Amino acid sequence: MTSGDYPQGLYPRDLRGYGRTPPDPKWPDGARVAVQFVVNFEEGGENNILHGDRASEAFLSDVLGAQPWPGQRHANIESMFEYGSRAGFWRLWRMFTERNMPTTVFGVATALQRNPEIVAAMQEAKWDIASHSLKWIEHKDMSEPEERFEIAEAIRVHTEATGARPTGWYTGRSSINTIRLLMEAGGFKYLCDSYADDLPYWIKGPSEPQLIIPYTLDANDMRFVNPQGFGGGDEFFTYLKDSFDVLYAEGATSPKMMTVGLHCRVVGRPGRAASLMRFLDYIASHERVWVPTRLDIAEHWHANLKHLAADARAIG
Repeated sequence: MTSGDYPQGLYPRDLRGYGRTPPDPKWPDGARVAVQFVVNFEEGGENNILHGDRASEAFLSDVLGAQPWPGQRHANIESMFEYGSRAGFWRLWRMFTERNMPTTVFGVATALQRNPEIVAAMQEAKWDIASHSLKWIEHKDMSEPEERFEIAEAIRVHTEATGARPTGWYTGRSSINTIRLLMEAGGFKYLCDSYADDLPYWIKGPSEPQLIIPYTLDANDMRFVNPQGFGGGDEFFTYLKDSFDVLYAEGATSPKMMTVGLHCRVVGRPGRAASLMRFLDYIASHERVWVPTRLDIAEHWHANLKHLAADARAIG
């Protein structure tokens, strides 16, 4: 079916959003921008034949141009992921806890299950631990029953690993059905499989409106290992600073949200961590900046902007 075949108002995408005049999010203490950091914890949940997967991992590592190895383990990639949990996580944990800045974790359930010491550190720091699915694998080729099972298992394992059911979710390697299936599962204060806005927004759910808090792939350390990405820390810092400066200026009249995506095995490396430290100290030098978790944002939006849900559209 082409877009011309849809009756007026039934096209399953929202291209308008908030339009010319976005709402005032009324951030706490009159903040001009909410800067939200996400630490992706995937180490131990990536593709690996040890986990019953078809092939080795080939995404988001310093082995540039890596390809899946069907039926084989990839020693180099495995050890790079191990760096993330052995060293990179702890560097990020110290960096944020020393500055008293909270983060949200996108935690792959099986990765959390395999590293209880790290889960305990996240909880000690009062970080918001959202689900990053059961395993860090593609959902696009799953049937609906397979993906529904994957979601249910992720919730079960996450709950066992952390002691609490996840209230947020980000798949990343999602299918076109992911958000709908998550809404069917229910119980999520926020979902993040979107890159569509600088503010959270509501969509129609099967029983009640669902809050979407968009994520980012541009203000994201993954571009250190992507072609035409960040060549070094200075480029990463400059991009984050420029993003913040634009949003901070806009925030004088129209406050927004900025998300920074991080990975333990990527920005957890010393030469990259230095640029993140500079950015944390840069935003700390500004007044009226709120550094919340995603759960903080969700609770604020539910409490203060639920009226916007009246205009929620169905998508999918």
